[in-house]
Amino acid sequence: MRYIHLTLIAFMLAGCMGQAPVTGRSQVVFMSPDEENAVGAKGYHEFLQTAKISTDTVQTERVKRIGERIAKAANRPDFNWEFNLIDDPKVNAWCMPGGKVVVYTGILKMAKNDDQLATVMSHEVSHALARHGAERMSHQEISAGVQQVANILLGATAPEYTNAFNLAYGVGTQYGVMLPYGRSHEYEADEIGIHLMQKAGYNIHEAPKFWQNMKAANPKAPMEFLSTHPSDDNRIKKISQIIQTVEK
Repeated sequence: MRYIHLTLIAFMLAGCMGQAPVTGRSQVVFMSPDEENAVGAKGYHEFLQTAKISTDTVQTERVKRIGERIAKAANRPDFNWEFNLIDDPKVNAWCMPGGKVVVYTGILKMAKNDDQLATVMSHEVSHALARHGAERMSHQEISAGVQQVANILLGATAPEYTNAFNLAYGVGTQYGVMLPYGRSHEYEADEIGIHLMQKAGYNIHEAPKFWQNMKAANPKAPMEFLSTHPSDDNRIKKISQIIQTVEK
């Protein structure tokens, strides 16, 4: 039984390998791009049914204009790009699979110019280009599969340790795998985003300035160890290094 489960997991991994754009990092993704885009479109349109779409035509056109330049640089004809500005004070933006991009009005005060707004929009688009959502779901499936195999083995050999293992495994995967995994995606989206910005004709030197604005607005951000996102200082440092590499 043990070898059947392990062989099945190995087979699934071998059949679902891919590479992230720009970085070339190896990925394991179980969901097909068509399935992923369909899920993204469904979630996006469900969100719009209850969201308050901004009536500020100037800022809405600004978001669409920047988004269209980034989309052209991304060169993904299989994406059905859409850009919406949502009237919400939260400092947030996101991109669903398939190019469904949402910017909240709250983030506009952090983006002092078009280059800085392109920073955050390129970053969010990069998550979709790199299929981070589908990859994270696949990683969770693998984690659940490993835990199931371990429970079968413990149930047959040492059932008294099953509960302790599940508790330790849950904490370990959260802080040892899931959160760092999220931070690695953030760093990768930053890197891909810088390349997108440059290709779209935006000033990549404005990217660190945007994150400096974010740091100034939230000086008491949680420790990086307890967060899915990198600390602002580490992010600014890494982006500055990426810019130096790109310019060389």
